[in-house]
Amino acid sequence: MSTTANSFFSPEDVTVLRGALDRWCLEKRIDIRSTEAQFAATAALGLFQSGYNTSEKLLMALREHKGL
Repeated sequence: MSTTANSFFSPEDVTVLRGALDRWCLEKRIDIRSTEAQFAATAALGLFQSGYNTSEKLLMALREHKGL
């Protein structure tokens, strides 16, 4: 089981996560419903839990993420 399965995210957290993911998808010209966006969302959750807790920090980390 992943660590995100038992995590609680506030509405503000979801806004941060969604904002960064939306911007990343827009930059990459990727549909938010695509498999690649799903991988990015998983990465974003992990990054968020590692301390990238603003949209700006999270977006920068997504841009630099090797697996995306």
